[in-house]
Amino acid sequence: MSSQQPRVADALADAAVAEIESGMIVGLGTGRTSGRALIALDQRVREENLSIKCVPTSHATETQARALGLTVVDFAMVDSIDYLFDGADEVDPDLRMIKGRGGALVRERVVAHAAKRRVYIVGEDKLVQHLGERSTLPVAIHYFGLASIRKQLINMGFNGVVRRTLSGDHFLTDQGNLVIDVTYPTNISPEDAAEMLDSVPGVVDHGLFLCEADEVLVETKEGKIERMLRPAPHAE
Repeated sequence: MSSQQPRVADALADAAVAEIESGMIVGLGTGRTSGRALIALDQRVREENLSIKCVPTSHATETQARALGLTVVDFAMVDSIDYLFDGADEVDPDLRMIKGRGGALVRERVVAHAAKRRVYIVGEDKLVQHLGERSTLPVAIHYFGLASIRKQLINMGFNGVVRRTLSGDHFLTDQGNLVIDVTYPTNISPEDAAEMLDSVPGVVDHGLFLCEADEVLVETKEGKIERMLRPAPHAE
């Protein structure tokens, strides 16, 4: 899409970038929904002459951002991000999420935890009562020790297959890790599941994003935007 072509109205994308102001460092999510917001951001930058710097969460997002003419900076030199927008594969009522279908889960988490504000954007088909209802859970692992790591996951109840490309080769993340897409065990809480996965040597990261979302913007089938806010913590 040329930056000179008129953009079709996109309420979700516009809402995702509405808070961005000149001078901000902005984290750019990965995936089709985040790509929509990236186009909306580019339009705001051009029309309002915003001065922003961008930190992409994947090579694919970086390529799109540079093609649009946005300023991309090396995250290795950035210690804090003002605002992040990203997508999710599933969101439950407590704003816990499964992410990683695009394979960028490691970078997505690192960037999220550097961000002061984190907004996730999804269609209402991504809303679930319990994580794992519709999506497998990506687990990023080192290639070294693949068989033993996979055996440990299976023994814990995380059964799955190593992700492959259309050509049949192992899918590799931008960090060079393999991804095992596992079935989420329904008898384990998300918090316990995350703790179990974190305990396995060779597991680099996983798609359970349980505390990252400050707000989730939901696009309904009618095109309306609904907001899900993280509940305030209870006072002691």
